Amino acid sequence: MVEAITHTISGYRQDIFKIEEGDLNEFRNIEKGIQISRSYLQKLRVVLRNGKFKNKEDEISFFKKQKPFIYGHLKFFAKLYKFLLTKPRGTDKSKRLYIDAEIKKLQDYYYYNSEFIKYYRQNATFLDEFYFLRGNDNIGLMADTSHFYTDAEFSTSHDNAVAKIIAYDLLLNHYTEELNKLKKPSRRNQKNIFFERLNLTWIANKIDLVELTYALIASGAVKGDIKELAAAFEKNFDIDLGNIYRTFLEIRARKIDLAKFMDKLKASLLRKIEDADN
Repeated sequence: MVEAITHTISGYRQDIFKIEEGDLNEFRNIEKGIQISRSYLQKLRVVLRNGKFKNKEDEISFFKKQKPFIYGHLKFFAKLYKFLLTKPRGTDKSKRLYIDAEIKKLQDYYYYNSEFIKYYRQNATFLDEFYFLRGNDNIGLMADTSHFYTDAEFSTSHDNAVAKIIAYDLLLNHYTEELNKLKKPSRRNQKNIFFERLNLTWIANKIDLVELTYALIASGAVKGDIKELAAAFEKNFDIDLGNIYRTFLEIRARKIDLAKFMDKLKASLLRKIEDADN
């Protein structure tokens, strides 16, 4: 059975490496990571169901290192999927604040579980028989009561805790990289650097900027997605436009002056032309 487990882990390493080398800011890559991790976790379950460990050392190694390696990655991809769903699309400042808050959650977990994390990171072994052998649980050593509801044949009191450490370490590394990217613009954002150096401030109402955004897209003057143009304005003016679709509904609900800001722009331009001619 040890060979079958080793073979499964080796196959997972190869498959998941391809995912980790890709862009982890794309949902399709995260979804593949989840699918692959679940598939290999099920393979481990089948191997365990059809065989027996030769000794307790092999069982401890499985629940302390091998299963958590895959389970930890599954947790990582699941958390990362939620992170991508809820990450703000606005300014770099709002993104940094959000990531900082997520890092704070990880640090809180490290703090409140520091005793076991220290045990794991130091590769201690004196409690392994209680932590990583099935049916040998010590309730006084449990910090996570969710173990009471798990499959007793495929889990111990602390293999889930190890998986969490692996997942949170991966998340912390990913969040740190994301913060570094926000501090150092990528090539894709280099074309916008000169805008950031300008001292430009939007002093009209937010609803006016939304009206301008829709006008530029509707007229064909700017080709692209309305959300991307709104995000560009938010970035360059350091402003949060909120829900632009709801704001557009407010514009449509006006009884008079539907294009109020556009009319103001036109009047201002005509006045400027007339002043220049005089």
